[in-house]
Amino acid sequence: METGVWISLMGYFVLMIAIGVYAMQKATSSSEDYMLGGRGLSPKVAALSAGASDMSGWLLLGLPGALFVSGLGSAWIGIGLLVGAFFNWTLVAPRLREQTVHYGNAITIPEFLANRFPTRALSLRTVSAIVIVVFFAVYTASGLVAGGKLFESAFAGIFNFGGLSDYAAGVVITLGIVLVYTVIGGFLAVSMTDFVQGCIMMLALVIMPAVVLFGEGGGGYSQASQTLNEVDPTLLTWTEGLTVIGWLSAVTWGLGYFGQPHIIVRFMAIRSLKEVPTARNIGMSWMAISLIGAVSLGLFGRAYAVRNGMNIEDPETIFIILADLLFHPLITGFLYAALLAAIMSTISSQLLVSSSSLTEDFYRLFLRKQASDKETVAIGRLCVVLVGIVAVIIASNPDSQVLGLVSNAWAGFGSAFGPLIILSLMWRRTNGAGAIAGMVVGALTVMIWISLGWNGSFMGGPGIYEIIPGFIAAWVAIMVVSLATTDAGEYQHIER
Repeated sequence: METGVWISLMGYFVLMIAIGVYAMQKATSSSEDYMLGGRGLSPKVAALSAGASDMSGWLLLGLPGALFVSGLGSAWIGIGLLVGAFFNWTLVAPRLREQTVHYGNAITIPEFLANRFPTRALSLRTVSAIVIVVFFAVYTASGLVAGGKLFESAFAGIFNFGGLSDYAAGVVITLGIVLVYTVIGGFLAVSMTDFVQGCIMMLALVIMPAVVLFGEGGGGYSQASQTLNEVDPTLLTWTEGLTVIGWLSAVTWGLGYFGQPHIIVRFMAIRSLKEVPTARNIGMSWMAISLIGAVSLGLFGRAYAVRNGMNIEDPETIFIILADLLFHPLITGFLYAALLAAIMSTISSQLLVSSSSLTEDFYRLFLRKQASDKETVAIGRLCVVLVGIVAVIIASNPDSQVLGLVSNAWAGFGSAFGPLIILSLMWRRTNGAGAIAGMVVGALTVMIWISLGWNGSFMGGPGIYEIIPGFIAAWVAIMVVSLATTDAGEYQHIER
């Protein structure tokens, strides 16, 4: 490994830890500070924090890998996500920012649901916290798998000592750095590092496709198109070979946005309601540029590999391989840092949301109702570490696929929380019984669908992405049960 790579990586690690130290001094005195940054995020920090924590390692590994293998047909995932994110910012963000304050100044999603539906408060906090911790353990593991793949591909043999593989070292080091700044700096540290990491990710996804296309061995757009058509003409078509079920399974990724706790918690932390549209515009611009870059990387990376006789064993590592091959070591280190930024921004957000639920919705609810802010912050830090350890255990299999793990967790959250968040904010007839029914039905439908293998193959045909039946079943359950049970008057009108 060349010195320039280490210089860039060490600079990145030091910057992340320095931000954590700064945040510790600014906003960790109370549980609201530690877990929600005191509701003081500026629009640009909130926007890029939501985006960076959303995209994770799949943006630089999973999505380019999918495009590398199957071509433009996989880009429908990105289109679905872009549409879903826009409606999430438009419909959910302003209402959630306003209503979480109105309903008892809730600082976690389970607490908001409990305050919104007081007749089922205890059940809602318990069930939602369990769903969050279970699915986030899997989701966090997907980020650690991506970190392991980076170290395995880029640092071959360097960490292979004492029985510790490069993959295992990558998992441990990735988690270790994240734990340092998350544990000491809390939500503000996570959000500020997300902002920096989001900028790094977007810059990398602009630089990499441009160099792949127009650098040495690239040949430009026309040569890339010609090469891809020679390999397989369907690689550059949006619909060729794509079934209706396959298209639906791709675009319905966007449904997941409404139920991702690590994303929508950013809406709760924006400085003021009037700044939500500004944050939305910044976030959507960042997302569009980043997705276009990831799609271009997968497609043109395939053309580059073919033109130059490269054998890519794992398509999800195309970003890592090209970063090492095409750039000066200092830039290579920066690109590795971009991948780590994508990974770490999501892991830190997920660890903190899991910790918040364990602290506020278990420890403070059942064990120490009168716990002081100092004690709560300490328990929150401990829970961050515990969830991280569980994720390491799940990520111990080096053959895990990043996109597969992400898709399962994404569907779980989208189905369990998505319909409930939308209806609790926008349909006043939603009641506590309906909320419980929707959450349980959504989560169970996803888990059953996956366990039966219907997301891979259904009735002998192509698989249906589990978020489709999960989201629909949860939505129907909420409406049917709410209408079939008594309206307890839980909705509170907000005067404007």
